[in-house]
Amino acid sequence: MTDTSAWGPLAGLIGEWEGNEGLDISYHNAHGQVRETPYRERFTMEPFGPVDNGAQKLYGLDYRMSAWKPGEDNPFHTEIGYWLWDAADGQVIRCFMVPRGTTLLAGGTVRAEDTSFTLGASVGSETYGILSNRYLAAKARTIKYTCKVSVADGRFSYESCTTYVHAVGGEIAHTDRNTLQRVRPL
Repeated sequence: MTDTSAWGPLAGLIGEWEGNEGLDISYHNAHGQVRETPYRERFTMEPFGPVDNGAQKLYGLDYRMSAWKPGEDNPFHTEIGYWLWDAADGQVIRCFMVPRGTTLLAGGTVRAEDTSFTLGASVGSETYGILSNRYLAAKARTIKYTCKVSVADGRFSYESCTTYVHAVGGEIAHTDRNTLQRVRPL
């Protein structure tokens, strides 16, 4: 068995994950209201590191995620990015991009032995912040992001909330949650 202790709280996330208990609660433009969408999901988290930034040493997971509505072949949501562990600063960092033109860098204080933690980002922050393309900045500007994560016994659960200001609906909390099972260790 490979020693993954350098990945701290991220060690439990290494592998391929699938789950069909997803629930997306978001504003649906076609209906003009907030609605629920069930989904299935696949995450792949491959370890890398160390990455040396001067005195900073990071261990990371290269991740890819896709989510599908029931009965559909094409994903309605995808992400690519990194989960990073900075042991010296006690920080988990998640940086990712979605193909709608939003990029987030979220982080939180975590201990190496933690199996659950919360990450956050706010628009305008120079450390854990959010960027959007011009269209989204005008029509659905993301202002805050939080993500609660729990990993134990081959299960990975999360609940995220992306708060944005919608041109039609005002401030809206878009939430996603799922519980996934490890289907393949890496």
